[in-house]
Amino acid sequence: MADQRAELTWTEDQIPVSDRFDDPYYSLQNGLEETRHVFLAGNDLPARFTPGFHVAELGFGTGLNMLTVWSEWEKSGQTTPLSFTSFEAFPMDFADMSRALAAFPELTPWSERFLAQWQGGTCDLGTLHLEVVEGDARETLQGWNGAADAWFLDGFSPAKNPELWGADLMQQMADHTIEGGTAATYTAAGFVRRGLEEAGFTVTRTPGYGRKRHMTRAVKS
Repeated sequence: MADQRAELTWTEDQIPVSDRFDDPYYSLQNGLEETRHVFLAGNDLPARFTPGFHVAELGFGTGLNMLTVWSEWEKSGQTTPLSFTSFEAFPMDFADMSRALAAFPELTPWSERFLAQWQGGTCDLGTLHLEVVEGDARETLQGWNGAADAWFLDGFSPAKNPELWGADLMQQMADHTIEGGTAATYTAAGFVRRGLEEAGFTVTRTPGYGRKRHMTRAVKS
């Protein structure tokens, strides 16, 4: 288990910023729309949803990405559970998470169900089976026995949090991805793209969200 919690400061417009990485948890413009653009569209979701689908993530943060994909899973008519596994080194305190998610009223029906049961670790929400693995992903991912259909790579900025974007971790991620599985991230940093390519992904640079010119999509070839 992780022995460190997230330390954050709230901006005047109520966006949580990591003190450790000096980086906001979500877009200063519209975190929900960025999640939809980068992680849903970037992984061709919800079009690829099938029973048994498994999403994995580097960086759980506020839980915004999880709630966004869970809401789309239900709205698409899926009735079996979506599996969602996230690797998080510095878990956010419940009160901060609740405060952050209140900024997205569109997700309230899902955030209320999540927060009513969330105590860390695993959580069975009926149509969502959630597992948050606490600790350094460079250590915890290699011991995971799952394989993802889609990855959300959502660590803090590679310039500020390089350990979550290294080639070794990208290889571990690839090793835990099904053939034809995908990954998406808001960053287009060259070393991240190269790490994904070296790990066996076909990588494309596509338009980013808002002020971010480019993002990265990857398919395991």
